Amino acid sequence: MSSTDDTTNTRLPHVIIYTDGGCRGNPGPGGWGAILRSGEHERELKGSEADTTNNRMELTAAIQALETLNRRCQVELWTDSEYVRNGITKWIHNWVKRGWKTASKAPVKNAELWKQLLAACERHEIEWHWVKGHAGHEGNERADQLANDAMDELARAGR
Repeated sequence: MSSTDDTTNTRLPHVIIYTDGGCRGNPGPGGWGAILRSGEHERELKGSEADTTNNRMELTAAIQALETLNRRCQVELWTDSEYVRNGITKWIHNWVKRGWKTASKAPVKNAELWKQLLAACERHEIEWHWVKGHAGHEGNERADQLANDAMDELARAGR
């Protein structure tokens, strides 16, 4: 990386994002949560779906968080989903080359969400990090609580 790139990077707003998603039953009712932090500012996001999977909710959390950013940012994104972190950092480029097929020629699961995540990533500089879930990491614990709150709200709404 050149010093010009370093200068450019320091001028981009720095955002730390924590995401989590989950399901009660898999598939079943699910929720996702995200926290976005930049300097003194913090924003919490959450949502739910009546019939989904935990992997879909993990992907949705990352997509929604990145799509919320209204300008190019330098992002640290923390997820407890190895599926999301490995998918976006290791697997996706081969999926694209193979026309959204896996190495065994099967269609990529959740391809529409992976495509949406890839598009959401394009405008940002992102460092992807994995954190062990339910291990006391404050940002991950809060994102998990938001996902559970969204599932609770869904249950109260009778969906």
